[in-house]
Amino acid sequence: MADASNPTPRYPTPPFPDQKQPWPGLASKMEPRPDHGETSYRGSGRLAGKRALITGGDSGIGRAAAIAFAREGADVVINHLPEEEPDAREVIDLITAEGRKGVSIPGDLRDEAFCRRLVSEAAGALGGLDILVNNAARQQTRPSIADISAEDFDATFKTNVYAPFWLSKAALEIMGEGAVIVNTASEQAGDPSEDIMDYAMTRAAVLNFTKGLATQLAPRGIRVNAVAPGPFWTPLQVSGGATPEKLRNFGASSPFGRPGQPAEIAGLYVAAADPTLSYSTGQIFAATGGNRQPA
Repeated sequence: MADASNPTPRYPTPPFPDQKQPWPGLASKMEPRPDHGETSYRGSGRLAGKRALITGGDSGIGRAAAIAFAREGADVVINHLPEEEPDAREVIDLITAEGRKGVSIPGDLRDEAFCRRLVSEAAGALGGLDILVNNAARQQTRPSIADISAEDFDATFKTNVYAPFWLSKAALEIMGEGAVIVNTASEQAGDPSEDIMDYAMTRAAVLNFTKGLATQLAPRGIRVNAVAPGPFWTPLQVSGGATPEKLRNFGASSPFGRPGQPAEIAGLYVAAADPTLSYSTGQIFAATGGNRQPA
């Protein structure tokens, strides 16, 4: 009988069914449906009393982080696009089921004014802000640089780079000593795939941003860390982030032979924000399934 703790056979392996969703996609319509830790994550009070804002918290890695944060004792505001409302409602129900406050604020992070309003509304709803998780991302596959339009490039950078900058800037007007910013990067920052080049560029920028901001904010007692996922099974992939061929065999090239499930990375977001790890700032917490880690 296989050991239940063996990660290799724990989750579905490719090939996966052919599927495609319009951007930004819904986890509830994916096959197989991702595991965000809905039934498996067990908390131990590591974030008790903390107040967190998580972008892209409706599905994928952001959803897993939101569930974990609530079960670790945090109140959570999630941001998502209006089209993702069905997934967002499920997350809020999971947060409130833990006896924590859960708030959903829809909106487009490509708008600087909205980013500032999001931080203000999140802090107002929670009575302050201790943790900001910059997780929302845009990824669209393009066969060559000639196929990346100026509009595409702009949308990807505004979502993945400008928004974390705007949100962090606004949050730092509110945050006090002991606060934490957690950014989502990617293995793509150091090992880019040729068909998501613009996305990979943004992930390298996020790593640089994390390290520079961590140094700048250390004297204020505010930490900044990043989590760098490898291939994870999320709506990012089925809504244009991967070609049908790549999606069919998604994660097969990892040493585990499968993609990661969001539940398998949630603990790293908790660790990145955990106040007991107070000497960890400017750190990159990677979960690449054995693939190369970003620098």
